[in-house]
Formats: sequence, structure tokens, C-alpha cells
Amino acid sequence: MASVNQYVGQLVGYGLKTGLLEEADRVYATNRILSVMDLDSFEEEEAGEAGLQEILEGLLSDAVKRGVLEDNQTARDLFDTKLMGCLTPRPSYVRKEFARLYGQSPKEATDWYYRFSCDTDYIRRYRIEKDMKWKTATEYGDLDITINLSKPEKDPKAIAAAKNAPQSSYPKCLLCAENEGYRGRMNHPARDNHRIIPIKLAGQDFFLQYSPYVYYNEHCIVLNKEHVPMKIDRSCFEKLFDFIGLFPHYIVGSNADLPIVGGSILSHDHFQGGNYEFPMARAQYREKFEVKGYEDVEAGIIRWPLSVIRLRAKEKDRLIGLADHILQNWRAYTDEDAFIYAETEGEKHNTITPIARFKDGAFEFDLTLRNNITTKEHPLGVYHPHADLHHIKKENIGLIEVMGLAILPSRLKKEMGLLKECILSGKPVREEKALAIHADWAEGFLPKYGKITEENIDGILQDEIGLVFKRVLEDAGVYKQTEEGIRAFLRFAKSL
Repeated sequence: MASVNQYVGQLVGYGLKTGLLEEADRVYATNRILSVMDLDSFEEEEAGEAGLQEILEGLLSDAVKRGVLEDNQTARDLFDTKLMGCLTPRPSYVRKEFARLYGQSPKEATDWYYRFSCDTDYIRRYRIEKDMKWKTATEYGDLDITINLSKPEKDPKAIAAAKNAPQSSYPKCLLCAENEGYRGRMNHPARDNHRIIPIKLAGQDFFLQYSPYVYYNEHCIVLNKEHVPMKIDRSCFEKLFDFIGLFPHYIVGSNADLPIVGGSILSHDHFQGGNYEFPMARAQYREKFEVKGYEDVEAGIIRWPLSVIRLRAKEKDRLIGLADHILQNWRAYTDEDAFIYAETEGEKHNTITPIARFKDGAFEFDLTLRNNITTKEHPLGVYHPHADLHHIKKENIGLIEVMGLAILPSRLKKEMGLLKECILSGKPVREEKALAIHADWAEGFLPKYGKITEENIDGILQDEIGLVFKRVLEDAGVYKQTEEGIRAFLRFAKSL
């Protein structure tokens, strides 16, 4: 095991190697690290190569041993982020470098900024690598499935500490621009190593950043400078296409602006995008239709489990105009035969999850029709994963899932391990208490397969999880993929 002096030297060396530091910063950065570590002296000691995770673990262990740091995951994350903040350049440098590279090409700028966000450990690559990922073939094409293991689960000590921590409304939420450089607290993550890039969208101030959890390649977040709530309207559409104009190699979309069908943060206006082709983008038209006054815009229903209208045109203003027309009509649309109600008891239900991209020389806009009505039978939402699927996915179906990428809870890794053991040993699944929620599902799919072995069981479980996700998306569709459902969908399309 290396000494604390060696770990300090290695961390400074990492900063120099990645370009976060220059040689002139060596002493300054060393002293900043010593300050965080509560050390008064330092001696250079030879040390071999080590990865960032190993270096940080060494420094954390030393801090715990000397009583500088409490030994729980949240406290460790706050502390190692403070250490990485010692290497992270000021926002002014990051913004100037991004602007310089953007002058060469938008892609060069985002390539550099993404690498920078990884090098500063804002994106913890060694955690992201733990995520389980696979594809499941369906009649809608391959769906992307992930079990998210990169978000650390809080231990009881951290939960107790967060409960007893003084309450603060600064920053107002996890998306606020004031998170840049924030030290964090037990109930709010540290962002000492976080840097954001200012951009203008529809004349308003926004910032570009990456998600620390990177659910897909270059998963970015575009956040309003002001803490204002999400709103789907014409201005939102204009902002999405302004973003595509700035970064044509990215896609971008917005969560819906109503509970149940929206994302986890409705209080702060933001979008999500990235350099990734989602399964939805590969979906083909099922039925095309024309809208009077917009005959130059290609429009149609795509073959997808949710209810999606795709628009394509060379001119983005024509797309925005038609999209706004569709939104206004959908907001007010009721079709009792299809159980679609624009409003009940004063509560509005209809909204849209929009996704913009530039593809094959044209602008493309996918408008996913959403409705958040609830009933006694479906108290979490009629167009939400139904109760029989909650053992796999209970959370809201937000933008990322709408596009065909499942973000499933980390508990599934352990539960699928237990299920695998049960199936291979021949033990009835119902007899395993921890698997009770999966018993009906397992008993339903097991008869489909002949011999289940150590060699094929992982693939079987992954496929069956993927098929559950397909059903989750179908539940979220306001129009079902049946003859009756498509007829009802076309009724709306022809009413435009």
C-alpha cells in the first residue's frame, strides 16, 4: 500500500497527465490537496502508476483512519469530489476552451467537454462501467435495457446524517446553475468538479452539462439559467431546434410537463440529449397523413409502443408550427371511446414528450402523446406501467424510456441472481421470500423454454426483462397497437 504522500503525488500527476493541471500548478494543487486532507506537510515520494479510483480510495482510507472523514458512502463522495475540485480549472478557462474548440467544430467542442467531465471525475467512469446493459429484440426493433448500478445507494448512517442535517434551499434543486462548484452536503451531492457551458436558446440563457450517471453516450442536460418549471409549448419547441442548430450531431428532447408522465424534476426547465441513436429513431412510419396548411411537412404515426407522431421537413420553422398546432389540439382533445379525456374535475391530462434531431439532411420531430389520467383500478396512471409490471419497473416513464432505453433499478441485479439460483436448482420461486414479487412472472415465462441451463439462463432472464419493458411502454401508450387503437389514433390525426 502506498503512503499518503505517494497518493497525493499520484493525484497531482493524474492532473498533469490529463491536462487538468499545468506544470506551473504543481505546488499550488499539492497544497490545496493537503488542505482538504488536513495535512501540514508533504514530501515527494516515488510511486508507480495507479488509476484514479485507486488513488482516491487511498486518500479516503487515510482520511478515515486519521478521523478527518466519516466512513460512509455519502461522506466519501463529498470528500473525494472536494479532492478533485483541487485539480479542476475555473469556469472561465473551461468556457473559453469550449468556445475556442467550438470555433473549429461543435463536435470537437463536445468531445473535449465530455472527456473533461470524465477526467475531473464528475462522471465517475469506474462506476458507469458497472451498469448492466443489453438489447432485447421485439416487434418494434431492439430495445435498450440497462440496470443502473452507478448511482450509489445510501447506507443507514448517511440517511440518518442527511435527516439531521440543517435544511437549505441553496441550490434550489439539482439542476440549478448554482450547483457549479458547490461543496455539497449530506442531502445534496458535491459539485466542486462540475463546470457548465453557457448557451442561448430562443434568446434565453441556458447551460449545457453532462449527466453524472451517463445513461447513454454523451448524455447531456440542457438547463435553464432560471429556476422555472417545465412547460411544453411553442417556445419549448423553438429551444429544442435552436439546440439542434448549435449541436447538429446531438439529439435533444424534453420530458412532459405533467406529473406521472413527466420526469423526476418538473420544477426546473431542462432538456436532455446526447450523441446516441435511440431505438425510437429507427422506427418506421406505420401510417402517414397530411395536415391542411402543412402539406410540405411529412407526417405520420410510427411503429412504436407509445403513441408517436413523426414530422420531417427541411425547414425547422414549418416543423415547429405544425408541432404547436398538434400540441394545442391534443391539449383540448377528448375521445371517450378511446378513454382519452383532456380534463376531469378541472385537472388537465394531455401533454407531449417531444424529441428533436437532424437526420439524413432533414429536421425530424417526434411528438409522443401523453395522458396522466388515473382511476381506482390504476391509481398511478392509466397510461403508466400497470401493477403486474411493477416488480420490474414502477417509476414514471420519462423521456429516456419513451425513446426505448430502460433504466431499471439496481435491486434487479441481486434479485435476478437469486432467481437464477432458484431456477437452476429446481426450487419453486414462490418459496423464496425475496422473489415473491417475481413469482407470477417467472411461472408465466418458464414453460416457454425447454431445457434451462447455466449457459442459457442469463440470456433468457435478460430477454424476459426486456419483454416486460416492452409491455411497460405499451401500457404508457395512449393508443394501443391494435386495429382499434390505430383507428382511434387516426381519428385524432385527421381532426388536425
